[in-house]
Amino acid sequence: MVLRSCWKSRHKTSCRGPAPCWVLLWFCVTQFVLGGGALGETKNVVQKDAEFDITYNDTVTSENQTIYAFNHTVSRNKSEGVRVTVDVSQGFESPILFVVRQKQAVLSFQIPLILRGLYQRKYPYNHVGRTLCQPPTRVASETQYFFVDVSTLSTQGTNYQLRVSRVESFTLHTDKKFSFTASPSQPQYFKYVFPDGVDTVIVKVNSDMTFPCSVMSIQDIQCPVYDLDNNVAFIGMYQTMTKKGAITVQRKDFPSNSFYVVVVVKTEDEACGGPLRFYPLRPDELIDAGNRSKIIDVIVTPAINSDVYVMGMLFCLGIFLSFYLLTLLMACVENKRMKKREVFQIPADMSPAETGQTPASPYEYGSFADNGSTLSSEAITDSATSTDNNYGYVDRSLDSVGRSRHESLSSVEEDDYDTLDDINSDKNIVRTKKFLYVADLSRKDKRILSKKYQIYFWNIATIAVFYALPVVQLVITYQTVVNVTGNQDICYYNFLCAHPLGALSAFNNILSNLGYVLLGLLFLLIILKRDIVHQRALVRNDVNALECGIPKHFGLYYAMGTALMMEGLLSACYHVCPNYTNFQFDTSFMYMIAGLCMLKLYQKRHPDINASAYTAYACLAGVIFFSVLGVVFGKGNNVFWIIFSVIHILATMLLSTQLYYMGRWRLDSGILRRMVHIIYTDSIRQCSGPMYIDRMVLLVMGNIVNWSLAAYGLLERPNDFASYLLAIAICNLLLYFAFYIIMKLRSGERIQCLALVCILFTAVVWGLALYFFFQGLSTWQKTPAESREHNRDCILLSFFDDHDIWHFLSSIAMFGSFLVLMTMDDDLDTVQRDKIFAF
Repeated sequence: MVLRSCWKSRHKTSCRGPAPCWVLLWFCVTQFVLGGGALGETKNVVQKDAEFDITYNDTVTSENQTIYAFNHTVSRNKSEGVRVTVDVSQGFESPILFVVRQKQAVLSFQIPLILRGLYQRKYPYNHVGRTLCQPPTRVASETQYFFVDVSTLSTQGTNYQLRVSRVESFTLHTDKKFSFTASPSQPQYFKYVFPDGVDTVIVKVNSDMTFPCSVMSIQDIQCPVYDLDNNVAFIGMYQTMTKKGAITVQRKDFPSNSFYVVVVVKTEDEACGGPLRFYPLRPDELIDAGNRSKIIDVIVTPAINSDVYVMGMLFCLGIFLSFYLLTLLMACVENKRMKKREVFQIPADMSPAETGQTPASPYEYGSFADNGSTLSSEAITDSATSTDNNYGYVDRSLDSVGRSRHESLSSVEEDDYDTLDDINSDKNIVRTKKFLYVADLSRKDKRILSKKYQIYFWNIATIAVFYALPVVQLVITYQTVVNVTGNQDICYYNFLCAHPLGALSAFNNILSNLGYVLLGLLFLLIILKRDIVHQRALVRNDVNALECGIPKHFGLYYAMGTALMMEGLLSACYHVCPNYTNFQFDTSFMYMIAGLCMLKLYQKRHPDINASAYTAYACLAGVIFFSVLGVVFGKGNNVFWIIFSVIHILATMLLSTQLYYMGRWRLDSGILRRMVHIIYTDSIRQCSGPMYIDRMVLLVMGNIVNWSLAAYGLLERPNDFASYLLAIAICNLLLYFAFYIIMKLRSGERIQCLALVCILFTAVVWGLALYFFFQGLSTWQKTPAESREHNRDCILLSFFDDHDIWHFLSSIAMFGSFLVLMTMDDDLDTVQRDKIFAF
């Protein structure tokens, strides 16, 4: 009955209309099978020949079904979109189903259109607009038919409005902005065809409205097009956006040389950092989404060509290779100067004191004056040594020292010197003197210290290998996931200046890290040259190398150069796919560099009592451990911040005590009794000041800075814990460096021209570098969509952005900082160590 009713209801008009008879026959058979023919039900099916740009007002019930037949001409050389818009009045018991049947695609949707949000929230939409997928045609022009079927199971009549129209601006043009409006139930997509000679383009989507949150997607020309909130992530590349969005598209990824730009407005704003709606009291309750329309602009611009890539790489190499040329030039000048000096070389049997280079006495400077305390517990130790400031200095003959250079380092251990009880007693006497000299703290055999500090280099080399290998593997996996899934919310790029190369999405951010590697290698070569020159001086028993100047130990310098190279490698790995989970890759060796620089500063005048490599790296491992905990658990976690602040303050106090007493104290059960005794005898009974005034000033300032940083962290709880931890390390390094420079000048020492130039140059470069660092082109402290609001275009050679310039300048500044540490005490190379103050 259904089949006969279907055929009779339209056989008079169907075969004479635009639709062929076989289509109607197929439809009738379908209705017989699916429409309940076995049950003997009767449904009235009406087909209408419909036209574009006409609004059809009709009513649908379970007893009738309407089919609208459309036809249009499709041209191979012209893309024209077709859009179906449906509006249904309120108040109906069952949804209305709309099915659009095309030659090679079927699109169906119901009204009300139910879109789900988080926690199964349901948002109904009664006004729906969808663009039909246009499959490509092989002929120059053909007429295609499509049908819109309207049906429902509701027994009551439901009114609806249907309108089918052509999208005149369906194809996007290069460098031409196009504006449109989208909503969750009315997504939009447009077609773009690569012009000749253009292989890469950047699709930029902008809006003046932060919310509602939206998604832009790049999809291949195929049906169906996934243009709803619940399926837009199925294929292609996509990213969430608020005000800005950009995706770089390459021709090689689209065989048809064209693609769709799809824009979908999400049902909720939580993915873009917006507020989350209330939780529905009833699971099946429908929530009114309100007005979520968004005005959006889209523009497609050509990306850079291969010439810009080559220019960027040559520029990067040219900058840093120029430092190699400058270093080579300075080395040649230095060699000529050394050859001229050999003509007027001072005889080996003449001591440096006879040359007239005698530094000023410590008592000529107010900072080293006696504080007047004569009966304090600290002064008791000093009274035993005040008659001779050089007490305990070991006078070693040049012959014995020269012979020791040829002995095997493997037979010498650091503890060989500290096994006797009288030596321990001697250390307590020497290291608690009021005025310490470098000779007092460089009494150990050079072979012992050389072996001790070489461990720094070998340990950091081992750490680098074990740390870098899994990092490289992980970031390759990240990049593969991004390329396969198309989810560009995984990585926080500056999408407006992210130039792909091969499988890499932002090659420019990786290339700009080359400076760390090249300048780190250059620093290692400079240190190697200095090491060789020093070793040759020791072999020929040069008195200046043996008994004068700051003791030359190069192990920490080698470790610093290696750390700088690893910083470049790991920063490049981080920028393969920057996000909050792998930010520690970018900061781990920054902690290393800051720690090694502080150790090197302290080692210069305290070589015997500097921390061992094992202790130093264990402490740095603890810092990195807290960095990981802070990134994972620190955001808004009061318990974590309280624990960290307490540990930070306790560590500051313990380190201050260690530095003040030069390691001559014990942390045991009697520590509190000794503290009370010192406070009573020195502060209450005699009101005496500290014995080591300058040391105390440094430690008081250090405690003020660290306590302030701990209080700031506890009160503000910054989201970027890794950067907060790095700020602590940098503040302590700068404080100690400033103290070192001030004490050096107050001690009558001078800074040579080369070191002064390095200091001024490094300070200027650091200032410029920090300016570009704080531009903030992206931030993983926010959602990916919010981070893209900070994206900006390239500013250098159309290839590098602000963060790339930060990489350039910071690598140069770090290299300059290392040179400052290396050259700042060159003025003491002819001064005996028992005349160089240890502060």
